[in-house]
Amino acid sequence: MNCFLTGASGFIGANLARQLVARGHGVKALVRAGSDLRGLAGVDCEPVEGDLAQPAALEKAMLGCDWCFHVAASYHLWLRDYAPMYAANVTGTRNVLQAAMAAGCRRIVYTSTVGCIGLGCQDQGQVVPGDEATPVSDAQMSNHYKRSKWQAEEVARELAAKGGPVVIVNPSAPIGPLDIKPTPTGKIVLDFLQRKLPAYLDTGLNWVHVRDVAAGHILAAEKGRLGERYILGHAGGNWTMKQALDILEELTGIPAPKFRVPYGVALAASYFDEALSALTGRPPKAPLAGVRMARYKMFFNPAKAIRELGLPQTPPREAFADAVQWFRQNLKLGA
Repeated sequence: MNCFLTGASGFIGANLARQLVARGHGVKALVRAGSDLRGLAGVDCEPVEGDLAQPAALEKAMLGCDWCFHVAASYHLWLRDYAPMYAANVTGTRNVLQAAMAAGCRRIVYTSTVGCIGLGCQDQGQVVPGDEATPVSDAQMSNHYKRSKWQAEEVARELAAKGGPVVIVNPSAPIGPLDIKPTPTGKIVLDFLQRKLPAYLDTGLNWVHVRDVAAGHILAAEKGRLGERYILGHAGGNWTMKQALDILEELTGIPAPKFRVPYGVALAASYFDEALSALTGRPPKAPLAGVRMARYKMFFNPAKAIRELGLPQTPPREAFADAVQWFRQNLKLGA
């Protein structure tokens, strides 16, 4: 298939580009001027310089493409001005999906986030993982990133209802190689390796190998039901932060932090941090949005993607090992 890919220079996008090419697909990779293209090094794809705000140019670039993967997004937990984030995530999604439909793409895979999936409930002290049918409350859309991605999902569902060949995928917390920026999940690993994690919050995530997330995108194009959403996660990847840090200790020999920060203390510190950022313009070290999200264990059930798509299930421990190896090799962190 001939494929058009946005966000190709990012973490998921770079892994997806590699898998598409390895499977014999042609790839046109949308990149912005000045993008860091290290993640695409050695990938036999066609870079197309452009922007999500240019619908006519997007449609022209997509002509002849069978599949479109819209992975690009603005992911920030703190900004002085959030308008550009909404422009990229909401208007940009509409531009890309409409251009793909106009260009005749037969499958359009939109990359959302599990932040748009309802959180599971408590049952006898245990968290029941959420799935694609779990209701989402307004309170869950607790920050601008989540709200912008929720609005973008509504755009995708709206176009699917009008006959667009759209499938939605919701990755959980990907870990693995090529995390150049790094992403917030990758930064946990990097901070651990650099001994910058003196303490932790009592939170939890569904950890998944980024390689499986990339494969899930391709499987969604091949097998996904139009208008449906699929959690790209790991059935055994619902780990607390302490469990994840203990695994990192086993893999690296670096002692995991022992002190758990009370939520109230972390919340108060983040308010102070953001007040300081409002004065200086420098991003806070602990954004309020991140601390608020950490109040809940974001555990999810990817059974639908496993059942309908055949989503691979690489052990999360292997994902962490691959991330550690990649950071050490590429950032020269040493053993």
